[in-house]
Amino acid sequence: MTTFQVGSSLIDIAAQTRQAASKLAILSTEAKNYAIEAIALALESAKDEIIAANIADCEAATAQGIAKPLYKRLQLDEHKLRDAITGVRDVGKLDDPVGKVQIHRELDTGLILKRITCPLGVLGIIFEARPEAAIQIVSLAIKSGNGVILKCGKEAVRSCEAIVKAIKQGLSHTAVNPDAVQLLTTREETLELLKLDKYVDLIIPRGSNSFVRFVQENTRIPVLGHADGICHLYIDKAADISLAVPITVDAKAQYPAVCNAIETLLVHSSIAEEFLPKVAEALAQRHVELRGDAKTLKILPHMATATEIDWKTEYSDLILSIKIVDSIEDAIAHINEYGSRHTDAIISKDAAAVETFLGLVNSANIFHNCSTRFADGFRYGFGAEVGISTQQMPPRGPVGLEGLVTYKYQMTGEGHIVATYTGANAKPFTHRDLE
Repeated sequence: MTTFQVGSSLIDIAAQTRQAASKLAILSTEAKNYAIEAIALALESAKDEIIAANIADCEAATAQGIAKPLYKRLQLDEHKLRDAITGVRDVGKLDDPVGKVQIHRELDTGLILKRITCPLGVLGIIFEARPEAAIQIVSLAIKSGNGVILKCGKEAVRSCEAIVKAIKQGLSHTAVNPDAVQLLTTREETLELLKLDKYVDLIIPRGSNSFVRFVQENTRIPVLGHADGICHLYIDKAADISLAVPITVDAKAQYPAVCNAIETLLVHSSIAEEFLPKVAEALAQRHVELRGDAKTLKILPHMATATEIDWKTEYSDLILSIKIVDSIEDAIAHINEYGSRHTDAIISKDAAAVETFLGLVNSANIFHNCSTRFADGFRYGFGAEVGISTQQMPPRGPVGLEGLVTYKYQMTGEGHIVATYTGANAKPFTHRDLE
C-alpha cells in the first residue's frame, strides 16, 4: 500500500465533486436527460478542437515509441467521435436507474418498507489511452446521478482536456453543476485519488493487466474491473465451417487491440484438418501471426510453436494461438484454466454441446455462433459502458447504468415500536408485498 500523502488541492476537488453529486442525485429524469443532450451538442460543437487535440496526442505518442495496440486505442477520429456522441444520446433514451422501487412491503398495518435504487456517489475512473472512454463514462455517470473524477493516461491528456472542457461547457447551461465532472492528468494524482476513500465510492480502472493490478493493490476503495482479456473461441466438431471462419476472423482481426478480441482458438480434432487450412488462409489475409501446439503444427507446419506462455498471454495484437482438443470437456477445461472470465464463445450446431459449454464455462460473457467482439455495453443496448467486470459478484460483464446504482431501505410507520412484536404476546408481522 502506498504511503503517498493526499494533497489538499485534490481533496478540495473531490469535496466539490461530492457536493455536486449530492445535488445531482436528486435531479429529475428530465433534468438529467436535458444535461446529457447538452453534452452531446457541446461535443459536436467542439469536434474540430477535440480531433486536433487527439492528432497532437497521437503525434507525441508516436515520437515516444508508443506500442501499436495502445496507439490504436488512443486514436479518436471523426467516426469514433461520432459513435461516442451517438452513445451519449442513447444513454439519454434509457430508463432512469435511480428511484426504482425494488421491494414494497407491508410489515404490518401502517408500517411500510421500500427498497429504492440510488446513486453510488462519486466514481473514480482511471483509464489509459482511450479518450472516448471519458465521453461514455460521463454520460453514464450523469444519468445514474453520480459525480465522476476522471484520470486519463499521459498519452491522452490533450484529447481528454478538450473533451472535458466541452462537457463542462455543455453542463454550465443545465441543472447539473459542472463540478460533478473533474479531470486529473498526472501520475501523482492517481496515487492521491486512490487514497480518497472518504470522497470516492468506487474506482473503475481501464487499462493493462499490470495497471489494473496496481490499482487493486493500492487502494481501500472498492474496485470494479478486469485485469486480463484472454478470450477464447472453440470450434466444436459439429461446427458449421461457413460460419466458423468469418467469426474467427472477426473475433481476432476486426479490432485486435481490445479486451474482447480472442487470443486463443480451440479446435476439435475431428474437424481440425478441414477447418484449420481454411481459417489460416483467411487470417493470413488479415496479417495475423499464428502459433500452434504440436497437433496444429502437423496440419499447418509453417507456423511458430505455441508455448505455455501463449495460453496465458493477452496479445492485444494480430497474433493468435491455436490448440487442438479431443473433446468439448478439454476445451472447457482449457478455458477455465487459462481464461480471464471475460468472453468465450462456441461454434456448434449441436444443442447439447452448446448447453454444456454455456453452463460450464465460467465467464462473464458466453456466446454461441457469434463473435466475442459483441461483448460491449453499446452493442448490448446499454448506451455505453464504464468498463467490463470479470468478478463473480455483480455487476458482471459490460457495466452500464445498472452497475452504477446501489439501494437504500426506507421505512414509514405510524408510531410503531419493536416491543409490540416481541415477548409472550408478540404481534405477528403481515409481510405482505404491495403493488
